[in-house]
Amino acid sequence: MQPNGQQPTSDQISEMRQKWGAFIGGIAAQAKLVSTTRLALEGALIDNKLNVSTGITIANNETLSGNMVIKANTFKEATQIAKGCPILSMGGSVEVRGIVPMET
Repeated sequence: MQPNGQQPTSDQISEMRQKWGAFIGGIAAQAKLVSTTRLALEGALIDNKLNVSTGITIANNETLSGNMVIKANTFKEATQIAKGCPILSMGGSVEVRGIVPMET
């Protein structure tokens, strides 16, 4: 299902696969791709009292469906790369964040 709630046609699925391949491939070709993952629709939330609720978190009618870690010299560069994400043409959104290394 698309972020706009509509079921895509087989042609739309094929087109989106091509767009995703080109987007990810373009980042990889620049040696800027670190990792990318798609998240399952199954999940659980554990609170501070160890209560477990099944399902995924949906906030403002949106849910996290995947993530991508890229190499960028600046936040502005990362934002520019994110503007090419195919999910935007489906009504979705992209959140850009820096990574803060953990102290050991």
